[in-house]
Amino acid sequence: MAKDQIVIFSIRCFCLVTVLLSAFSFVSVLYWFQCSVPCYSKSQMILQKQYQPINLLSFPSAWNHLSFPSKPPPKHLKIALFVKKWPDRSHAGGLERHALTLHLALAKRGHELHVFTTSPLNSTFPRYPLSNLYFHLSKPTAAGYLDQALVWKLFHTQNSTKKPFDVVHTESVGLWHARSQNLTNLAVTWHGIAYETIHTDIIQELLRNPEEPQAYALTERVNKVVEEVRFFPDYAHHVATSDHAGDVLKRIYMIPEERVHIILNGVDEEVFKPDAAKGKEFKQKFGVTESRLLVLGMAGRLVKDKGHPLMFEALKQMLKENDTFRENTVVLVAGDGPWGPRYRDLGANALVLGPLEQAQLARLYNAIDIFVNPTIRAQGLDHTLLEAMLSGKPVMATRVASITGSVIVGKETGYIFSPTVLSLKNALYRVWEDGRGVLEKKGQAARQKGLQLFTATKMAAAYERLFLCISNDENRMEDYCQF
Repeated sequence: MAKDQIVIFSIRCFCLVTVLLSAFSFVSVLYWFQCSVPCYSKSQMILQKQYQPINLLSFPSAWNHLSFPSKPPPKHLKIALFVKKWPDRSHAGGLERHALTLHLALAKRGHELHVFTTSPLNSTFPRYPLSNLYFHLSKPTAAGYLDQALVWKLFHTQNSTKKPFDVVHTESVGLWHARSQNLTNLAVTWHGIAYETIHTDIIQELLRNPEEPQAYALTERVNKVVEEVRFFPDYAHHVATSDHAGDVLKRIYMIPEERVHIILNGVDEEVFKPDAAKGKEFKQKFGVTESRLLVLGMAGRLVKDKGHPLMFEALKQMLKENDTFRENTVVLVAGDGPWGPRYRDLGANALVLGPLEQAQLARLYNAIDIFVNPTIRAQGLDHTLLEAMLSGKPVMATRVASITGSVIVGKETGYIFSPTVLSLKNALYRVWEDGRGVLEKKGQAARQKGLQLFTATKMAAAYERLFLCISNDENRMEDYCQF
């Protein structure tokens, strides 16, 4: 590439980054304002509920703030779910875990669930003791996606059997938008959108070593955003899993407000809960002695965009420069990925446990003093943070909009840091200086917030009400869109 072309490209990249950073600054100010008046808004909601019904389709906040009846509704829905992959034991991403948690809960509430997904290649498909849960499996495409022509045929077969589907749900683009255009009773849940990942691309570029080649992801991502803005309206209703994503869908993607609904992710509160005895057993099992005054925990995919190069470097520096920190701190790392072996280079200060089953993961949370999520992937709402909070642990995470707008909105539940080694080290030193007494208080506050917003029960109740609201039912006796 000629020198003048390089200069022009650099100027364009600088201008693009400037515009994007300005946009993110505006979003940050907007969320600061929204978070500064929560009590006033809740009071207004209470008064409005007393005197006039709320139109749920126009409700501007997360539906998790509302209290829906715990008793299942008299009407049972026939629901179609499209999801690229069904969870395979401990090897599952956030999207798959969301699909599992939500739809098992809906089936247990009496709804008839038909799951259209891919058949596993190297394992058997799990079985569940539920007579109203059906799986329609198809061979994945070469890229690992659903065969759209085949699942569409399977869907129409079931749609014409006995009774048509009341509602259709797709996890992200499980059902391709071209086949969704005429389904007015469809809701799509977005676990990440291209606009959010621009923030990730900026961070990746800032963290890039000078000897590494410059990525052209920013230009590609902008094109992806334009593509999404064009096809997203083909879906009738959109569910955002974070407050930030809901705002982006309305403002940037220009989807009408009555078609965008915020339902925060939830995790199983019966599995993830405080249990000091199990936490103690877990530490004994892996040789973590009581002399360790600070036990850090991490879980998930040990890959670059989850921030593990950042975390590794911060820990490496702190263990080298601070003898007291090195002698009294240990980090428990659950998950698999290329950064697992690197953490072992930290010696006795890091225990790499590999991927854990759900029950063992719950024990991990109870064994630690604080959970750390160093992700630089600025999209979705990470389940591990919610699991740790429900387990009564404070959390520490990167300053990205989805997390600071919905999870760590104040110092009472945890800590946030900018995606730099220095900022992460400073945050870890604050945790060290605060000590277990402060961490335990923050953990109690984190659990209370988790019970209010992030349980599977809360999430399932909100989705159930949304599905009842948008379902095709000309003979309905109750308007489920009113609250």
